[in-house]
Amino acid sequence: MKKIAIAIVALIAGAFAAHAQKFALVDMEYILSNIPTYEIANDQLNQLSQKWQKEIEAIGKQAETMYKDYQSNMVFLSDDQKKKQEAAITAKEKEAMELKNKYFGPEGELFTMRSKLMQPIQDEVYNAVKAVAEERGFQCIFDRASATEIIFASPRIDVSAEVLAKLGYSK
Repeated sequence: MKKIAIAIVALIAGAFAAHAQKFALVDMEYILSNIPTYEIANDQLNQLSQKWQKEIEAIGKQAETMYKDYQSNMVFLSDDQKKKQEAAITAKEKEAMELKNKYFGPEGELFTMRSKLMQPIQDEVYNAVKAVAEERGFQCIFDRASATEIIFASPRIDVSAEVLAKLGYSK
């Protein structure tokens, strides 16, 4: 009876081992840094972002200058002139905020450009990761770069190089 129980436990353990899930890791930062089109797109976005930031800062400085001029000349202005200058300063500040929202807001031009430039690259990487997972029989592939919970993982389960090879960027 004891031998039968041990045999049943061994069979159950063997069945679970046969159906064990296979996991792998990829390092998306490593993969993306080795894709030239990603680097080019990232540079374009950074340049555009800097250009827009300078434009917003220039308008902000204009508003600041207008305010300093207003403060220094306030004693010489009539109430009507004060209201006009205050309205002009407020309008300039509002212009800077609207421009900031237009460029950097949640539905802004930077978001749109990022989606337009990065989405095809991300889709290509996703398809390569999926192909590697299907070829090697992985049920799950984690991103080492964004998974802060992973304290240690064997380098043997990192398939980043395979994904890069699948994309045509062998290292």
